[in-house]
Amino acid sequence: MTKSDPTAISVLGEPTVPGDPDLSLMPCAAAVLDADLRLLRANEAFLDLCVDPRPGAMLAALLRPASGPGFGLVGDGEQMELLACAASGAPVNLRLRRLGEQVGAVATHAPLDTADAPLAKAMHELAEQEHERDALLSLSRELALAASEDELVAAIAHCVRRLFPGRYFCVRIVDSRQGALTSMYAEGRLVEGGRERMAMRRSAADKARLDPRALPLRVELTEEEPLIFAGARQGFATPLAAAGQFFGLINLEYPPNFAADLGRDEKLVIQLANQASVGVRNAKLIEELTFVRKYLEELIENANALILVANRSREIIVFNRALVELTDLPRSEVIGKPLDALLVEGERDGLLKVFARSVGGEKVSHFETLLKARSGAERRVTFNTAPIVNPTGEVEGVIAIGQDLSRQKELERRVVQAEKLATLGQLAAGVAHEINNPLSTITMYTDALLQLSQVRKTDPADMDKLKRIKESADRILKFARDLTGYAKPAGTHAEEMDVHDLLDQAARYCEHVLKLSGAMIARSYGPVPKVRAVRANLVQVFVNLLTNACHALPPTGGRVELTTKARENGVEIEVRDSGSGIKAQDLPRIFDPFFTTKPEGHGTGLGLTIVQGIVEKHGGTINVTSVMGDGTCFTVWLPVNPEH
Repeated sequence: MTKSDPTAISVLGEPTVPGDPDLSLMPCAAAVLDADLRLLRANEAFLDLCVDPRPGAMLAALLRPASGPGFGLVGDGEQMELLACAASGAPVNLRLRRLGEQVGAVATHAPLDTADAPLAKAMHELAEQEHERDALLSLSRELALAASEDELVAAIAHCVRRLFPGRYFCVRIVDSRQGALTSMYAEGRLVEGGRERMAMRRSAADKARLDPRALPLRVELTEEEPLIFAGARQGFATPLAAAGQFFGLINLEYPPNFAADLGRDEKLVIQLANQASVGVRNAKLIEELTFVRKYLEELIENANALILVANRSREIIVFNRALVELTDLPRSEVIGKPLDALLVEGERDGLLKVFARSVGGEKVSHFETLLKARSGAERRVTFNTAPIVNPTGEVEGVIAIGQDLSRQKELERRVVQAEKLATLGQLAAGVAHEINNPLSTITMYTDALLQLSQVRKTDPADMDKLKRIKESADRILKFARDLTGYAKPAGTHAEEMDVHDLLDQAARYCEHVLKLSGAMIARSYGPVPKVRAVRANLVQVFVNLLTNACHALPPTGGRVELTTKARENGVEIEVRDSGSGIKAQDLPRIFDPFFTTKPEGHGTGLGLTIVQGIVEKHGGTINVTSVMGDGTCFTVWLPVNPEH
């Protein structure tokens, strides 16, 4: 029947005016249903009685039948009266009458006379049980679908609200270890401090089989019921607990003058809490498993070791960041590929043997192989392998944990080179000592010849030659003494010294390097105070800086400048070259051990690290600035009165 249909509907058993009735004007609960008893519309009074007041819901879902399989269909023009249950469990008289395609329904509270009282009571109890089952079933579904702790709390709160209308309640979930509150929902005004107070009767803990010693420190056990809502006179707290673990509390309390059945309510809340606790526990377990899995993934990803996992088919399933950085291969190009695709040619047979041993349950230690980098370079690595076993004892794959041997091999090479240099230094010191005596003899005889030439009036040209011989011999002697002194251990004795003398001495040591590089050295010395330092150590600093400056110059030569300034209670020394400069990305690493921009086999990468250490030990600082194509400048600042 539509709005224009003149057919009359009787919702009270009496004819009404044609057309759709205005249900809001009805003095009782009234509704209009279709011929299949689906709800079309209803007034507020009728909706308040309904269990599930959604449009389109079947009559059997709106009001529960008192007994039997359900409501029967009403024939056209027929009228039916029967007993039903409202959402609250209260009995109601339901009168149905059909006219055309629609059915009128009127519900009124059933009178409880002496004859009907047992039936009404039984019907009320059945309705309550049905309502409780529906609410708990809905709770199970909502807990299973909850994607977060807040959704868990919302599901529990929804069930409490359905089962205990008109009460104050609070649902709280805590961290099971610390007892800290993590989620909460409350209906009612909490007293001051009620939100944080986690308390329950000892008997409630006993019923939930909670060991008081295992409870978080924040949880308080009391003899009297702890109330947390303002105005409440009675109530109780029920723990959310499963498998001996405490997950939170449900507090149910009653407003003033509320007719409460505490015994019945507490039993029902315990049932609800048991069901909710399992859901919370499962969610917590999933959360912990997710955390552990993520933690392990992060641990593997960021470990300072090469970690690789392959399945039984030798397909790579884990390839951590250390391996990505070592091989420069993106993970997307590696995952799912055969394990031997990473190896250089000739290493496959050894890998297959080790893999077969690991799949057979054996652990293999110190397996060395060569990995292939994106650039084609070879990376020597060593791995320890172990089988990955599932709960049934079957091997599902192999994990390999290793380290890059490339740096170790390079360090070994540099140690050998350092030993060679140390031996060469000792040899040089010995050579300097051996030539000292002959040079002293040459100097002595040259002095004698010069004195004799003055007496005998020797040719001035010959006199000049003798003077040159003496100057050269003196120069070699001085260099030999300086070289021997430089090779000796520096010691720790500090002394006041002139910075300019120090720089000149370092320049003399580097004279050969300066000449080979075609460098022109320029000095710009300003008036500076003396500094207190260990001479040999500072000489080493500037020998290193001057040598590096010469190596940075182009083959055609260039310019090296030494500049001194008095600055901030100290002396600032600049060593500047006109070389090629240092790349911007390399500047932050210039003082790192073993980092060098020189070609392979030239330099150990330790010089500037040692220089920085010496300068800082003297209380100073060293900085570098560089522009590609425009040279590099090292600036050393030394205090006049160092603390050390």
